[in-house]
Parts: sequence; C-alpha cells; structure tokens
Amino acid sequence: MIGLPVLYALAGLVFGSWAVATLLDRQHGKRLAGAAFWALLAAEFLAGDALGNMGNGLLLLALVALALLGAPGKGQPATSSASDRSASTAAHGNRLFLPALIMPAVALGGTFLFPHLGQLVDPKQVTLVGLGLGALIAVAVLMLWLRPPPSAAVQEGRRLAEGVGWAMILPQMLASLGALFAVAGVGNIVGALAPLAIPEGSRLAAVLVFTGGMAIFTIMMGNAFAAFPVMMGGIGLPVLVLGLGGNPVVVGAVGMLAGFCGTLLSPMAANFNIVPAALLNLPDRYAVIRAQWPTAVLLWLFNTAMIWGFAFR
Repeated sequence: MIGLPVLYALAGLVFGSWAVATLLDRQHGKRLAGAAFWALLAAEFLAGDALGNMGNGLLLLALVALALLGAPGKGQPATSSASDRSASTAAHGNRLFLPALIMPAVALGGTFLFPHLGQLVDPKQVTLVGLGLGALIAVAVLMLWLRPPPSAAVQEGRRLAEGVGWAMILPQMLASLGALFAVAGVGNIVGALAPLAIPEGSRLAAVLVFTGGMAIFTIMMGNAFAAFPVMMGGIGLPVLVLGLGGNPVVVGAVGMLAGFCGTLLSPMAANFNIVPAALLNLPDRYAVIRAQWPTAVLLWLFNTAMIWGFAFR
C-alpha cells in the first residue's frame, strides 16, 4: 500500500541528492555544513522511525546547530544562468506554467480516483500521494519537453532551496513545538488563567480571549498549527464548547483562521513573510508584514465575529 512511508522515502532521496550536489560544489562557501544539513534531513525522512525519539531529537539539535553556523548557505549550482532563463521565458512564454498545474490537477484527480483502486493507496493519504505523484509527473514532463541536463532537477531544486534556506523546515519544527507544548500542559495553564480574563457566562469575552490567544500564540511561534493545540485545549474545548455549548466545528475551523491572521504579522513565519522579501531583494525585510497587517486585523475581527455569531446557534 502506497502511503506516507513512500512519500517520506521520496523526500529523503531528494534531500540526499542535494547533499551530494552540495558536497561536490567546490565554490560553495558552506560546503561541508550545507551538505551535512541536507544529509541529516535525508536521514530523518529515510530512517526517522529507526532512529527513535532520542535519535530524532539529537538530529534536530544538530540541524539547529548547523543553521546557526550558516547552513545550508548558497553555492553555485551547475544550472542555467539568469540570461538562459530569460531566453527560455521569452521563447516559451506562459506555457512554462503548464507543468506547475500538473501537481494540483493530479492531486485533485487522485483524491477522487485512488479510493476506487482497492488497497493500492492508503485511503487516509490519497491527496498527499496524488501530490507526490503530480510532482514526479511534472518533473518528467519538463525533462521531456525542455531537454535540460539530467542533473537539472537536482541542481534547480537545490538552488531554490538554498534561496529559502533553513526557514523551509521552520513550519514543521514549529508544529512540533505546538505538540510539545500540548504534552507539557501549557494548554492547562492557559485554561487555568482564562477565568481571570473571562467574566462568567460572557460568550463575547470568551471568544475574544480564544481568537486573541490564537493570534498571539501564532505570532510568537510563527505557525497556527503550533498555537491550536494549546488554545483549543485550554480555552476552545473546555470554555467555548463544553462550558458555553459552542459548536466544535465552528470553534475549531474559524479559530484556526484566527490563528492564521497572526501568521500574517509574524517574522517567525519566515517562509511566508521574510523569505519572499529576501528573494525579491526588497530593501525592507519586513515589507511583506507591513503590507499585510491591515488585512490581518480585519480578518481577525471577522473571524471573531463569525465564532460569536454562529458557534452558539
């Protein structure tokens, strides 16, 4: 049965190819550290289950140490130049975007098709398997169409990954932090402090504390998935759902959206807010956040009103 283990293995092979390419790049300023960074990620995806909790924890600390040393850094991938890419853009125009549409198309098609193929695909992972298959098909189409060198997929992938840097794994790390907070009982602490800010029986005050906490925790941790188990366990479930009779679907779904409003305001969400400014060479590294904050505030107010108005019907 095709499921997450196959996808993890595929991702591990990709990271491993970047490690080899980085190690062979003699012009890379952080060659050894960069190669070690991608190699550790490859090991995580290929052998994470075998490493166990202690091994994975040590691997994570090693990744953080390498990031502090400047890994993965930026090298000189053996790929096309800026002029070559400009010439290809002029020759092919908007048709270059067609392979990018293959991934969502295959993912959508796989979501509906795979459940009818018996036990071939894990029924819980049909969309992710479709996304992985779509990526493979898109790469194959590009290779057959544009006829680049065989190493182009590896080198171009490494070039883009180095442009993003260590921030590309930040969402996963922050989501893990949220799970750790939940296990450590941070949600219980928040729940114990909540009555101090919520007048008894006040739905509006409870909703404001919940959505405000979602946004604030997301700003601090950079990821609504990290904030959700803390705030849902501390306020959403015990106060809004069990205490005031709120609809758990509305509270959970819209509460997550309130957290995403914090994502728009957080430099911790580096892959969304800091990396784009760096890739576009903007003089203000916080330009994306400055452009987004009015939208974030308005959306937070709207999400708060949605919970208050519809969760208790």
